Amino acid sequence: MYVLRRFPFKNVLIWTKKEILFFFILSTSITILFELLNIKWLQVPLTPVGLIGTAVAFMIGFQNNAAYDRIWEARKIWGGIVNTSRTLIITVRDSFYLHNPENKKDEKEILKMITNRHIAWLTALRYAMRTKKTWEASYEKLSKKEAFQYNVPEYNSPLEKEIEDYLSKEELEYVMSNDNKPNAIIGLQSKHFRKLTDEKKIWDFTLLNLQQMLQELTALQGKSERIKNFPYPKQYGSIGYHFVHIFMWLLPMAIIPSFANMGLDIAETNPFIGRYFVWLNIPFTVVVIWVFNTMLRVGLAGENPFEGSPNDVPISNIARGITRDILQLVEEDSKNIPEPFENKNDIQM
Repeated sequence: MYVLRRFPFKNVLIWTKKEILFFFILSTSITILFELLNIKWLQVPLTPVGLIGTAVAFMIGFQNNAAYDRIWEARKIWGGIVNTSRTLIITVRDSFYLHNPENKKDEKEILKMITNRHIAWLTALRYAMRTKKTWEASYEKLSKKEAFQYNVPEYNSPLEKEIEDYLSKEELEYVMSNDNKPNAIIGLQSKHFRKLTDEKKIWDFTLLNLQQMLQELTALQGKSERIKNFPYPKQYGSIGYHFVHIFMWLLPMAIIPSFANMGLDIAETNPFIGRYFVWLNIPFTVVVIWVFNTMLRVGLAGENPFEGSPNDVPISNIARGITRDILQLVEEDSKNIPEPFENKNDIQM
């Protein structure tokens, strides 16, 4: 799918250029059969086709609304992750007991450990969201169809390599042995908070607040997994696809006779234009079919907001943005703060 975050009209044309060529060949072929080969029976009434077009428009509108709802819900979920992540680190940073200045070094190490563990959770979650499902498009096949390249960070390196710098060796082995790796990291974080409370390093009431934040993060993770693991009902997507194609094949046979009759009327005052007026149906037919087909493709492109297509919620960029924010909150050396991901051709992933 050829989709930019900034989507000028020319990119819409490039995105659908193969379909436009097919629609042109289809409408031209039927016009040749009707006009040059004199196959006049190759026509249908315009009114029934118009009714079909109305039904198709309603169906595609419903599909697009449902797809947009999935995308928008996914974006709200990750917006919640942004807010809760910042609040979590700020709360931990400002919740230590201050018995004497000697504790400052220990507190900084603990804060860094918690921050790194949360970065590992963010990384594991975005990797989980990029895991391929059978109903999603193949990234390899999709990238070959693109007019240019775009970058999906989760497909460039394994998860273990990405989180090994943020977890201890024991924690890394434990996390990688679990099926749900983000959930395992949340569990480690919860145990650590409890340990700090038992050691009287953080306030008892702070533990309750931290547990509530972990509960919120777990809920947001579950909501994200719900969208990832439950596909858009295929009966709706398939019906819309078939309806558009039925309409696409019937439309030329309905428009061509209308243009032919208009040409007969025009021929009374301008014989030359009237004689060839029927051929003007081709651009009109192509435009109408193209509009319906593009609306269908927009809906199909938004069904799975985490699969790794240019239309997805940019969870890689969001997670990296959170990482940079919380590392700056704990006053990490700027040399150790990762740079934002490269967005090839203005496509955020």
